[in-house]
Amino acid sequence: MEYLIFWGVMGLFVLFLMGQGILADSREKKRFERKLYESYGKRPDKEYKVERFVRIPGYYEHHREPGQIDDITWDDLSMDQVFMRLNYTISSSGEEVLYHMLRTPTRSREELEYFDRVVTYFMEHPDHRVAFQKHMRSLGSTGKFSLYDYLEYLHTLGDRSNARDVFVNLLYLPAILLLFFRLSVGLAAITVLMVYNIVTYMKIKGEIEPYVTSLAYIARLLSEAQATAALRIPVCERENQRLIRGKKALNKSQRGAFWVFSKTGTSTGGSPADVLLDYVRMAFHVDLIFFNRMLREIGSHEEEIDQLITTLGYMESAVSIAMYRASLEAEGFAWCRPDLQGNTLSAKQLYHPLIDSPVKNSISTHRGVLLTGSNASGKSTFLKTVALGALMAQTLYMVLADSYRAPLYRVYSSMSLRDDLEGGESYYIVEIKSLKRILDARREADARPILCFVDEVLRGTNTVERIAAATQILVSLTGEGIQCFAATHDIELTDLLADLYDNYHFEEEIREGDILFNYTLREGRANSRNAIRLLEIMGYDPSIIQKAQTLAEGFLRQGIWKLS
Repeated sequence: MEYLIFWGVMGLFVLFLMGQGILADSREKKRFERKLYESYGKRPDKEYKVERFVRIPGYYEHHREPGQIDDITWDDLSMDQVFMRLNYTISSSGEEVLYHMLRTPTRSREELEYFDRVVTYFMEHPDHRVAFQKHMRSLGSTGKFSLYDYLEYLHTLGDRSNARDVFVNLLYLPAILLLFFRLSVGLAAITVLMVYNIVTYMKIKGEIEPYVTSLAYIARLLSEAQATAALRIPVCERENQRLIRGKKALNKSQRGAFWVFSKTGTSTGGSPADVLLDYVRMAFHVDLIFFNRMLREIGSHEEEIDQLITTLGYMESAVSIAMYRASLEAEGFAWCRPDLQGNTLSAKQLYHPLIDSPVKNSISTHRGVLLTGSNASGKSTFLKTVALGALMAQTLYMVLADSYRAPLYRVYSSMSLRDDLEGGESYYIVEIKSLKRILDARREADARPILCFVDEVLRGTNTVERIAAATQILVSLTGEGIQCFAATHDIELTDLLADLYDNYHFEEEIREGDILFNYTLREGRANSRNAIRLLEIMGYDPSIIQKAQTLAEGFLRQGIWKLS
C-alpha cells in the first residue's frame, strides 16, 4: 500500500511539473504574440554583435550573381546600418534573405510589384502577419553560423554506413534467446553488447553532435514550411506552392527525427522520459542509425532545402519591410512607390534613412551631376541619399521621398576609400582601382544603365594632374548607359565639364563668428570660398589667416603661387 501511495504521489508530482511547463510555455507564447502587435510601427530593438554580422551574409555568399551591390558600394552607403534600421526579422532565414535582397537590385518591375503586394498585404492584415511571425520564431536562429555553413559541414562527414550498428543490434536476438537456456550466459552476452554500444556511442555521438544542429534546423524548417502553407495567405499562393513541394520532397528525410533530437543535455534538462529514451539510444544506437539516413536524404535534396529557406526568408523579408514602412508612417516620414521607367532621374523631397531630422532635397536630371561646396556642407550625404533612393527602389520597391522616377540601374560608388595597409597600396592606387571597376562595368553585357557616385575625384594626387585626370575620367562616366553624380572641390571642373554635367552646389552661411549649414541643394556652381575663413573661426593665429589670404589672392590674380 505504501508503494502505491509513493508512486501515486510521484505521478502527481510529475504531472504537476508538466502542467507548470505547459502553462509557462503558454504564457510565454501569449507574451510574445502581444509584443508582436505592440511593436508594430516602432523601431527595431535588436542587438548586433560582431559574430552576428559574420553569419548574416551567409545566404548572400551562396547566391552570388552579376549585378549585385559590391563591397565598396555597400560600405560607402553604410548599408550595414541601413540593414539594421529596417531589419525586423526573427529567424536566421529571414535575416539572411533580407540582407541578400538589399544587395541584389531586381531587374524586373513585375517582381518588385509582386513583392510590394505581399508587403502591403502584411501591413493590412495584422493577424496573418503575427501568425506567420510566430512560426518564424519557432524556426529560430542558427546562432553565430549561417545554415549554409552547417550544410557545408555536413559534407565533411562523407557517406556513413549503418552496417556495423545494425549487425551489433542483430546480435541482441541470439543473446535474448540464450536467456531461456543459459540465463547467466545470456545476461553476460547482453551486458557485453550494451557496454560495447555505450562506449562506441559516446565517441560517435561526440563526432556528429555539431552536425545535429543543422539537421534540427532543417527539421524545424520543414515543420514551419508546412505550418506556413496551412495559413493559406492568399497573396502568397506562389510561395505556398513552393513550400508544399519542398516539404513533400523532404518528408522522407525526417523519418526517425524523434530519435535524433534528444532534449537531454539542453538548458531545459529534459523530462524523465527523455532520459530513459537516451539510454535506449545509447544501447541500440537508434539515433545514430537515423542520423545517417537523414544525412543521405538531405545530401540529395539540398536544392529543396535552399528553396524552403528562400521562400520563408522572402515572406519574412516582406513582413520586415511592412513593419519598416509602418514605423516611418508612425514617425511622420513620407515614402513612395517608385516609377521605374524613362531615362531621367527625378526625385522630390528625397531624404536619407539614417538621419533623424533630415533636410529633404529634390532633383531632376537625365545626365551627370557635379556637386560643389565646402566641407561638411552636405555633398557626400546627398550623393549617398540619391544612391540609397535608387537602391531601395530596386530592392524594396519604396523610396524615402514624395515621388521618385528613374530607370532600373546598376549602382556603383567610389566614396569612402582609405589606404590599403595590408595590401601595401596608397590611397591613390586604391582610388584609381575603385574608379576603374566602374569603367569596366560599363563594358559588361547588361541592358541596365550604370548610376555611379564619386566623392572628390582623385583626391590622392597633386592639383594639376588631379584636374587633368579627373576631367577625362568624368568624361568617360557620361554618355549612353551611364550617369554619374560627382562631388568636387575643384571649381575648374565645373567649367571644363559644363557641357556634360549639370552643376549643383551646397553653401553655408557665416554668422556672428559661426558657420551654419542649411544642407539645401541649389542649382549652379559654388561661388563662396570659406576654407581660410574657417581657420579664423576655429581660432587660428591672425597672422596665419592674413598670409594665407594674401597668398590665395596672389594666385587668383597671377595664376602662380608666390610665397612673399
